[in-house]
Amino acid sequence: MKAKQKQNTEKRKQNAATAAMLLVGVLVGAACGIFIARHMDIAGESGSIGDLALLFLALYASFFLHIIIHEGGHLVFGLLSGYRFSSFRIGSLMLTKEEGRFRLRSLSLAGTAGQCLMLPPEPVDGKIPVMLYNFGGAIMNTLFSFMALGLYFSLGDGRPIGTACLIFALIGLFLAAMNGIPMRAGLVDNDGKNALSLAKNPEAMRAFYLQLKISEQTAAHVRLKDMPEEWFTLPDEKDMNNALVATMAVFAANRLLDAHRFDEADALMEKLTEGKNAVLGVHKGLLVCDRIYCETIRENRTEAIEKLLTKEQKKLMRSMKDYPSVLRTEYALAKSGGKGEAQAEAIRRRFEKRAEKFPYRGEIESEREFMSLVG
Repeated sequence: MKAKQKQNTEKRKQNAATAAMLLVGVLVGAACGIFIARHMDIAGESGSIGDLALLFLALYASFFLHIIIHEGGHLVFGLLSGYRFSSFRIGSLMLTKEEGRFRLRSLSLAGTAGQCLMLPPEPVDGKIPVMLYNFGGAIMNTLFSFMALGLYFSLGDGRPIGTACLIFALIGLFLAAMNGIPMRAGLVDNDGKNALSLAKNPEAMRAFYLQLKISEQTAAHVRLKDMPEEWFTLPDEKDMNNALVATMAVFAANRLLDAHRFDEADALMEKLTEGKNAVLGVHKGLLVCDRIYCETIRENRTEAIEKLLTKEQKKLMRSMKDYPSVLRTEYALAKSGGKGEAQAEAIRRRFEKRAEKFPYRGEIESEREFMSLVG
């Protein structure tokens, strides 16, 4: 009962934060529309359809540019803090460094428009520098926004480029606030919330460091089962209310799965998705996806699978339909559910096409093993 109440409370907080974010986003969009209309009014007869098209293009381009600027901020301030480059992703396009060479890969993750992953310096007294790295994106959005405001005040409203600068500045400040003010944005904690957790909680600091180390090994194509076992010690339950710490429990379950210890993995995943300290967001959705797979290769009970395949779970799996573990589970469902070899083979082909550009070869190797185990 308490676990359900906790999940409901957390869900209400998430919904409230998401609603507030959407409301502010609508207001920002409305303000941009007012700026465009104001420019056309000031320009009068000299205004053109070309001006209007340019300003609407500036509106959409500003979001894309600020995503690049944001992730670039993490990169710049990470390097200044002693971190090393690992990967840089915008949308699904990902630049990685593998064996000393840069390569283009593809990765989509629900709830994120981009991501910059860095390799951390060694801890000093159990601590690594985290504030500039986490807030770097919001800082860079803010800096570029104020630069654009400076150009706007220099150019004024009479020229399209001046209004475009104003739109760019407003969108940048909006994104800086959405990432810098601590909150859970959609399915993941934002940068500000992560930074706050790290400042207050030594266990969160350790978890953050280990996650970056795991990321480093994953980028080097090392599988979870082959990484040091001491990295995957289960956190104390009292620390599980911290998202960064809880992620280490998720990695522990993933490692058991990678080692084909399916009974242990499923028991831990059940605890992590249904217990009093259940994880939320993308982590929960992918764990449930793994539980569905475990059910198909063991007892394959229809009622158990249907219970796991909730409306919310189906929605997440659709949003991550090209993610390897989701494709693997869809393949298992097709094979074990009697949907026919043709459908299962179509899913396998999609998996192999996706595998060509997926950045982590160790993960693909693991998923191929899982698919081979499906009856």
